[in-house]
Amino acid sequence: PPRWFSMKPTLSYYEYIFTGKVPEAYENRAAARAMVSEEARMIPRAMLTSATIALAVMGGNMVFGSMAAYAFARIRFRAKAPTFMGIIMCRLVPASALVVPFYLIVQSLGLLDTKMALILVHSLLTLPFTVLILTMFFRRVPVEIEESAVVDGAKPIQVFWKITLPLSASSMVATGLFAFMLSYSEFMYSLVLGGSARTRTLPIVMTSLIYNPDMIWGMIMSGVFLTLIPSLILAIVVWKFVGENIVLG
Repeated sequence: PPRWFSMKPTLSYYEYIFTGKVPEAYENRAAARAMVSEEARMIPRAMLTSATIALAVMGGNMVFGSMAAYAFARIRFRAKAPTFMGIIMCRLVPASALVVPFYLIVQSLGLLDTKMALILVHSLLTLPFTVLILTMFFRRVPVEIEESAVVDGAKPIQVFWKITLPLSASSMVATGLFAFMLSYSEFMYSLVLGGSARTRTLPIVMTSLIYNPDMIWGMIMSGVFLTLIPSLILAIVVWKFVGENIVLG
């Protein structure tokens, strides 16, 4: 008769990823088993690298994206519509078509194999979406609220900082979270512009982990679960904030 649920739960795969201790089941030399891949030991460092880059991209999107969006929503200047459409259309260019130009630019700047290169490129890829969403949201904020602040003596930068941003906090957090997830999961540019262990992001490590013929399913599933943790933590932290602001809005 079959033996259902004969395998006991174990945390030995996580222990190997963080400490290097080989799971007990794989120390039995008499059993036919696969080798334990060394790529799994790179996951903690890759998680930190990906989270650092994604947080920097998120912060840059929220700062520069909000200022650009406010300019398109409130300020009149020449070629406003073509400039806005140009920024949005840039996101429609296939990412594969920009690999070589971005590589040559980063190489000329001497930033190959650096986190700064990945932060800049990921920011360029995510900023058009941030500008589009925030521009649409800023246009929904009643102009009369800002005009009343100007009547009370507020300067333009004070109106933007103290009036518009608090009213659009939910949209700011949502676009920032989206930028974080895009950067955290980006693969192609991380592969081309990175190289050494200090710039190797989590998608690169997980790919090498999956395609290693010595890899085992338990280790792969442990690595996949670990890759979800930063996004889950960030979503749990900001979700209540986003929900409250949507209701208030």
